[in-house]
Amino acid sequence: MLDLIILAMWLMMPAYIANPAAALLGGGRPIDMGKYFTDNKRILGDGKTIRGFILGSLCGAIVGLLQIWIAPYIAPYLAAYVSADMLMHASYMALFTMPVGALLGDMVKSFFKRRLGFEQGAMMPIADQLDFVAGAWALTLLLDTSWFFSNFTLAIVVTVLIITPLLHLATNIIGFKIGKKNVPW
Repeated sequence: MLDLIILAMWLMMPAYIANPAAALLGGGRPIDMGKYFTDNKRILGDGKTIRGFILGSLCGAIVGLLQIWIAPYIAPYLAAYVSADMLMHASYMALFTMPVGALLGDMVKSFFKRRLGFEQGAMMPIADQLDFVAGAWALTLLLDTSWFFSNFTLAIVVTVLIITPLLHLATNIIGFKIGKKNVPW
């Protein structure tokens, strides 16, 4: 079980980093430029900013690049838990698709939350915890299909779907405590 958790977190790390990095480093001009949709509601809201999207994506990509570089050095220490081949089966395309997809998934969820009448920061269980996973996987599946299927086995997918809500809640509580989030979810 520990091997699945380690590998799932390793594979998801660029996506996992993108969201909190966007929140921590974001601010400034909203992506929707303050515009309203045809239903007279903001398209995304002030919480989705250009700076957050760019810096969150960049942080996720940098983490992914660091993973590629350090994999040969840490693989021997994790050999009891994870196959070295899995750690070193890298994709430079996934460096882009995982963090960018994560933030796009979060934006898609925000768009639909606005349509459903949820205010910015309002809790929408399950969607709030897994939107970025769906976005990361969708973009990676679209642009790096073979890498996705060679890494995201059914066991890894299930593990990600179980651990991500717990990790998401923990990072949001931290973001709330340090004043970067208005709500702890």
